[in-house]
Amino acid sequence: MELRVLRYFLTVAREGSITAAAVFLHLTQPTLSRQLKDLEKDLGKKLFVRSSHSIMLTEEGMLLRKRAEEILDMVDKLEAEFSSMKETIGGDVYIGGGETEAMRQIARVGKDLQLRYPNIRYHLYSGNEDDVTERLDKGLLDFGILIQPADLSRYNYIDIPAKDVWGVIMRKDSPLASKDTIQAMDLLNVPLICSRQPMKKTFSKNEFMDWFGEDFDKLNIVTTYNLAYNAAIMVEEGIGYAIVLDKIVNTSSDSNLCFRPLEPRLESGLNIVWKKHQVFSAAADLFLKEIQERFQIL
Repeated sequence: MELRVLRYFLTVAREGSITAAAVFLHLTQPTLSRQLKDLEKDLGKKLFVRSSHSIMLTEEGMLLRKRAEEILDMVDKLEAEFSSMKETIGGDVYIGGGETEAMRQIARVGKDLQLRYPNIRYHLYSGNEDDVTERLDKGLLDFGILIQPADLSRYNYIDIPAKDVWGVIMRKDSPLASKDTIQAMDLLNVPLICSRQPMKKTFSKNEFMDWFGEDFDKLNIVTTYNLAYNAAIMVEEGIGYAIVLDKIVNTSSDSNLCFRPLEPRLESGLNIVWKKHQVFSAAADLFLKEIQERFQIL
C-alpha cells in the first residue's frame, strides 16, 4: 500500500466522484480508477459503492478513510520534523487541549520562544480529554492540555499554575440571571447542558460530581457537549442552562448570555501532558524546556 495511493483514495472520498478527483489530481480517469481497483484488490475489501454520477464509501471504506487520514497526518509530521533538522532551529509543535483561559499561559510561552526561534510553528487541536489523549497516543500531538478531572497515569505531566472556575451560562432574561451565584438546588429543576468529561464516573475522584453530591443523579441533563461554543448556541436558543468554565463563552454587554459562578466555588486544575518515553522534535523539546523553566519545574 503506497502513501500516494492513500492520498488518491482520500481525494476521491472527499470529492465523491472519480471524475472530479482525477481533475484535482491531474490524472486521467482510467488511471485513477485502476489505482483504486488495485487498492481494493490489495485489501481484499470493497471500498466504494459506485453509481453513474457519484461514489459512496462502504463501511470498510469509511474505516480506511479514518486510518488513512491518521497515517498521512503522521507522515506529514515526520517529514516536517526531519525537514526542521536542516534548519538552524525550527520545526513544528503540536498541541491539543480543551477550551480554557489557561491556554493564554501556553500561548505566552510559545510567543516568547518564537521570538528567539522564528522558524518554530505551532499547530493547535481543540477537543475534550478523549479527543486529545487519542491523538497523543497515536503520536499526532506532542502535548495535551487536560482539564481536571483527567486520567494522568499514562503520561508525564506538569501542573499549570492556573485554575478554571465552573459556573453556569444562561440567557440574561432567565430566572436564574438575577442571582449572583448558583447553588446545586437551583439546578435541580431546570434543563442542563453539561460537558461530557466531568460527568464520567470512571475517575476515583471527581470534584464535579462531589459538588452536587447525592443530587447529581437528579439533574435533568438534556444535552451534553465537548466544546462550549456550540453549547452557548444551545443556551441562546433556549434549550437550557450550560455548566461551563468561566471566560470561554462571550458574556459581554453585547451578548445575550451571562455567567454566574457556582457556590460553593468549584475550580478545576490543569496539566500539560506528554507521552512517557516520548522522543521529541527539536522544536517540541525546546518548547518543553521553556514550559519547565516558566512553570519552575526542574
